Amino acid sequence: MDCCAANSTETTDLAIIGGGSAAFAAALKASELGAGVTLINDGLPIGGTCVNVGCVPSKTLIRAAEAHHRAAHPRFEGIESHSQLTDFKAVIDQKRHLVEELRQAKYLDVVADLPNVRRIAGRARLLAPSSTHQVAVNGQTIFADRILVATGVRPFIPPIPGLEEAEYLTNETAFELEELPDSLLVLGAGYVALETAQLFSRFGSRVTILQRSSRMLSRETADIADALTGFFSDEGIEVVTGVSVKQVSRADGELVVDAEVGGEPRTFRAARLLVATGRTPNTQDMGLEEAGVALDERGFLGVDDTLRTSAEGVYGAGDVLGENMYVYTAAYEGALAAGNALSEASTPRDYTALPWVIFTDPQVAGVGLDEEQASDDGIEVDVSVLPLSHVPRALAARDTRGFVKLIRDRATDLLVGARIVAPEGSELLMELSLAIKHGITTKELATSFHPYLTLGEAVKLAAISFGKPVEKLSCCAA
Repeated sequence: MDCCAANSTETTDLAIIGGGSAAFAAALKASELGAGVTLINDGLPIGGTCVNVGCVPSKTLIRAAEAHHRAAHPRFEGIESHSQLTDFKAVIDQKRHLVEELRQAKYLDVVADLPNVRRIAGRARLLAPSSTHQVAVNGQTIFADRILVATGVRPFIPPIPGLEEAEYLTNETAFELEELPDSLLVLGAGYVALETAQLFSRFGSRVTILQRSSRMLSRETADIADALTGFFSDEGIEVVTGVSVKQVSRADGELVVDAEVGGEPRTFRAARLLVATGRTPNTQDMGLEEAGVALDERGFLGVDDTLRTSAEGVYGAGDVLGENMYVYTAAYEGALAAGNALSEASTPRDYTALPWVIFTDPQVAGVGLDEEQASDDGIEVDVSVLPLSHVPRALAARDTRGFVKLIRDRATDLLVGARIVAPEGSELLMELSLAIKHGITTKELATSFHPYLTLGEAVKLAAISFGKPVEKLSCCAA
């Protein structure tokens, strides 16, 4: 139930500050353990980033843009087709309906019937250390045995002159536009920037990506960044790297970005500007440091491996930790933190074989170490790179964009990592993640049954390629 009482006190076993996946997973876990929970949320609606302004809206719009793009670009001879975007607002309205539906079904309805979970809408503040943990909200003081901070993050806005006055977009506002901009500048080239850039481009916006570093996806190896840059260029998306933005202004109804590229001045213009330059934590004005909770230099919450902060009885989970910012890790951490807090357990977090996906087309996906990370860890590796042009499924689908890369420990034949650039390449991840987690060798992958004309056969072929040239294999490789 909701609560907004003022000038009162209450007690609870666990006070959870936040309303996203980490907070809800913690509330469910605490309820299973029979604990009383007070869930305090401010800012984004219940459900947090993922369902409201992140995963759900972006992925449904990506699919809509993909349907539009593919209809206009058939890959088979003898077929002519086209697609017309007749009502962009209708696309956005359908997205809104999905967001509202999932917010209700996957968050509000889930906790509605739990008698020991109480919700408060308001901004929480931890009070200074005392014999009991105290949280102030709406003039009310909550005495909690334990506290979990799961307040998430928001877009980081760089201190660029003129930017604040420029009416820029972020992921929190871009997916609410009811008119498609005819042109869009994108600051940044991480996963939010790239997913959003491509979906707007496929709907019909002229898109230019401005990236400060020397390549997109600067944390990934050059082969991945170069491949995706090429695919974006093929679709008409301009990617400019080595950009130092100096100023943002408005002129003649357009946004104007003055920058230096390779030391030379250059000006970019567009109808709208998307800022996707990273994330910053929601930890300000919460009394955290006064309550003894240590933050790092960027304001992210510091925790140990059991998700305890530096303050006794205070835990943290989710994106506010500043690492592994995925909805599934947030939910995992929320449940783990609640279990540790309420049972006095000390179960450490474990991110072994953590998979991740960037939902561009082709998708970029990975698990474990890449070859450079493995080398930094002192592991001597072999690398197998299988172009999709050698995968029968891709050939039949007339879409051979990308590759599958496997990285194995040379001494043990154990898989230590994988990187994939491929349409629907994320669907290969779990086999590879489980192989890493459970010590399955690349020889075992190579000799396992993989149905012919599935994308999954790419894993088998890449594993075989450690010992045989793929050009010498028959269609039904063995």
